[in-house]
Amino acid sequence: MIWAVVLAAGASKRMGEPKVLLPIGHKTMIESVLDQVIKSEVDGVLVVLGSNWTKVAKQIKKYPVKVTVNPHFKLGMLSSVNWGFQTLPLEAVAALFVLADQPRIPTRVLNKLLSAYKANAKGIVLPVYKGERGHPVLVDRKYQAEAKRTDPEIGLRNLVYGHPEDVLEVEVSSPAIRHDIDTRSDYEREAKRGVGRKPTVVK
Repeated sequence: MIWAVVLAAGASKRMGEPKVLLPIGHKTMIESVLDQVIKSEVDGVLVVLGSNWTKVAKQIKKYPVKVTVNPHFKLGMLSSVNWGFQTLPLEAVAALFVLADQPRIPTRVLNKLLSAYKANAKGIVLPVYKGERGHPVLVDRKYQAEAKRTDPEIGLRNLVYGHPEDVLEVEVSSPAIRHDIDTRSDYEREAKRGVGRKPTVVK
């Protein structure tokens, strides 16, 4: 089994408000992400929440996903990676870590990473667009213990650069793997591409 772990625990300090609840087209950012993940060939979806978790949980309650709250989210993204690993069902052999602030990642990219993992004996699979690496990143569960020991300031990069022989790069056609939304200008860039009515955000 391979589960997607959607990382949505951040405090959005640079944005100044919960960015995953901002509109992208006619849905919120996190809903746009979940729409693509749920359509993929993963066996399950785990959403890791933290900051503003009650608001986000209400917004996505209609989705067929498992929700968990990372009590250590202030320690950074790696804490959510580790919490995700810890919360996955025992049957899950790998996790596809998806960023909740990358609403343009198409389902075909997710499926390509899943297929590559299943067809190759590599423990870390990541997408590449025109020679540049991006997200999501698929990590075999054999790295769970090492991820827990890793310096939070380094994060998943420690696994990627520490095990070059076990990394599989998968060429994809979507530049979205290189773009996440951290700042207001990042958001405005992506929001301009959205169409339709604004989403209804649950109060």
